[in-house]
Amino acid sequence: MISTKDYSLLPDRKSLEAICKAISVLDAIISQEWQYRYYSFNSKWNKDERCLQMRNGSGEEMHILFREDGCAINGFAHEYEKKDKAKLTHKVPTIFNEFIFGEPVTSIGTTFCLWTTEKKNWQVGQLENFEDNSEEMLSIFDGQPQTYIDWATDYFEEGFKESGIPLDTVKGIYDGQTLTREMVLSIVDELEDWEQLEKDMIEINYPYDFNGGSDNQKKNKWKFW
Repeated sequence: MISTKDYSLLPDRKSLEAICKAISVLDAIISQEWQYRYYSFNSKWNKDERCLQMRNGSGEEMHILFREDGCAINGFAHEYEKKDKAKLTHKVPTIFNEFIFGEPVTSIGTTFCLWTTEKKNWQVGQLENFEDNSEEMLSIFDGQPQTYIDWATDYFEEGFKESGIPLDTVKGIYDGQTLTREMVLSIVDELEDWEQLEKDMIEINYPYDFNGGSDNQKKNKWKFW
């Protein structure tokens, strides 16, 4: 399992960003109300920066920042012992200072932190122990669509078809396929607000075509800035 104890299976940052987009797309379909989602992705977090936000509604949060020159992960698990942030972020590159030491991360807190300025080669600071809940938070990033299905089935319990979340659709979204109306309706029986889902796809910067041949796909190519 991926954790701060063993992060060798954490994917390279481009693949990680693709997974972050995919799980945010899936959450947006299953839970149209933003406050009830677990994962959300903002492709315009800041100039030339994108960010995944994870929150479970019980005080645990994770933010993953994507930049052209690197990626940083900040996780906070409120039930775990507070650690020295200076040690957790020891030798973190200065390009991440605004993210790690600014808002909202500072107010949320830090239980674990990983970063890289290369394709992969993830780094951590000085760890006194590994009791940080990173395994639970990072396990979703193993790149396996079934991992999301198992997690979402347990977390949401409802909001998707009685037959379950289809593996083929989830695999397609993980692969970055253009999201169609048919794909959406293979997950849910009906969607209350297609306009809201369109706004979500634009925010995530994920390609979609809900009208069959519209210009949406051209306007919203999946790209990494």
